[in-house]
Amino acid sequence: MRILYTDGSASPNPGPGGFAVIENGQPIALGAEAESTNIRMEGLALKRALELVGAEAAEIRTDSEFWINVLTKWAPGWRAKGWKKSRGEIANLDIVKSLLEVYEQSSAKLVWLKGHDGEECQSL
Repeated sequence: MRILYTDGSASPNPGPGGFAVIENGQPIALGAEAESTNIRMEGLALKRALELVGAEAAEIRTDSEFWINVLTKWAPGWRAKGWKKSRGEIANLDIVKSLLEVYEQSSAKLVWLKGHDGEECQSL
């Protein structure tokens, strides 16, 4: 089973952003946006990881509890309501839609890691 790690950030937030997908201690995908946010970069990292594993058995480890909740709790309901939520707009809807589609086609298990806890990004 493949184990991938994802992370993303923008500095300042918002500002220039980037993300990485790591496997066996090595970056296997990198991405950037000239103007972005931490949340966008975390979502794009997760999307890229899911695209890389496709239907393979995999575990994707991320410190973005937000995006795990989007995929496993909130987005299916938003989709059922025509991509609306009870209050306000859905931020980063472009990522939400495409990420949900890729996630639903995958066999990957999403695992939340506490950020900056010292776990090395390598296959165990």
